[in-house]
Amino acid sequence: MSAGGAAPVLIVGAGLAAWTTARELRKLDASVPIAVVTRDGGDFYAKPTLSNAFGQKRTPDQLVTTPAAAMAANLQITLHAHATVQSIDTQAHTLSLVQDGSARTLAYSRLVLASGANPIRVPIAGAAAQAVQSVNHLDDFRRLYSDVAGLPQRPDGSPATVLVIGAGLIGCEFANDLAQGGFAVQVVDPALRPLAALLPEDASAQLRLALEGLGVVWHFGRTVQSLEPSANGVHRYEATLSDGTRLGADLVLSAVGLRADTELAASAGLACERGVLVDAHLHTSAPDVYALGDCAQYSAAGGRTLPYVMPIMNAARALAANLAGTPTALVFPLMPVAVKTPALPITVAAPDPSVHGQWTQDPATIGGQEGGAWRFVDAAGAQRGFVLTGKQTAKRMEWSKATLP
Repeated sequence: MSAGGAAPVLIVGAGLAAWTTARELRKLDASVPIAVVTRDGGDFYAKPTLSNAFGQKRTPDQLVTTPAAAMAANLQITLHAHATVQSIDTQAHTLSLVQDGSARTLAYSRLVLASGANPIRVPIAGAAAQAVQSVNHLDDFRRLYSDVAGLPQRPDGSPATVLVIGAGLIGCEFANDLAQGGFAVQVVDPALRPLAALLPEDASAQLRLALEGLGVVWHFGRTVQSLEPSANGVHRYEATLSDGTRLGADLVLSAVGLRADTELAASAGLACERGVLVDAHLHTSAPDVYALGDCAQYSAAGGRTLPYVMPIMNAARALAANLAGTPTALVFPLMPVAVKTPALPITVAAPDPSVHGQWTQDPATIGGQEGGAWRFVDAAGAQRGFVLTGKQTAKRMEWSKATLP
């Protein structure tokens, strides 16, 4: 309870979705009690910086933009840091947690689930399989950064080798960042090209060549089968691929995607599929319980999950209005995604998966040296998505206006 006795709006999580919801709600209501519960320390940072920190020579502490205590003070909220939520009782409007070894129960007036997503773990055999890391939170990056700092200097001065599993969005961003940071980078993916799920083939080819220019080595059409401690004294580990190829590596980073964290919601009886199901007002299937961010599956997006910054910002503003008493339906505008691969800047406005059509390249960019531009055209001839690379990314606003959502 708050000092005045009223149960607070209780937010589970302390990522962008949680803090933005708290900030937007406080703008609309200066007096409503708000509390945040988080497993980590709650420091505010921009999650996209996790995959460009090595190239910019930034430490984990330098990624923090506002410490948790300052966020709590500025927004006049109660922060429960390093607390693990055990269960939710949606009928009693209570949440049970463990903090500092002690069990506690918190009451809520409205509950917001912003619990994020968890890295997908691919099955890998071998005695060193547990050494595979994923980076999805600041604490994950702290561990990776510490591991990198502990790597011994090679007598010949050659760089340490990082094996990246996955050539999707996060895998390509980390490959670019690590290569810029001075590492030898090898990337393994069962697909036949980078960003295969987002880009047309010619755009993928541009990205492949751009990252090869930084020294990235690709292993497409293959998977990592096992990881063992290396016996050759050159690298820490030896990975065996599905075709029998053996690769030496000093660090192994898995970047095969994220899966919405629905465990807490499902255990409380909330309807979940690929994420926690929410309606246009961000309501879940339980009264006074809402969800947004990487954990949510939005009816406003045709039942999709949208683990990107702009959807989170839009959802947080709509949710704050609903929590403040102004019924507001969430409407997602066209939200192009900027892929953080400085070797080849890319902007993607992915078409809705339900839309049938084909990619066509803007003739003016074919064979050019200034990047490329592709539009996704539906059966009626309407532009429903686009991809811009290189200097063509400057046309983002122009192409957005020409694209139907």
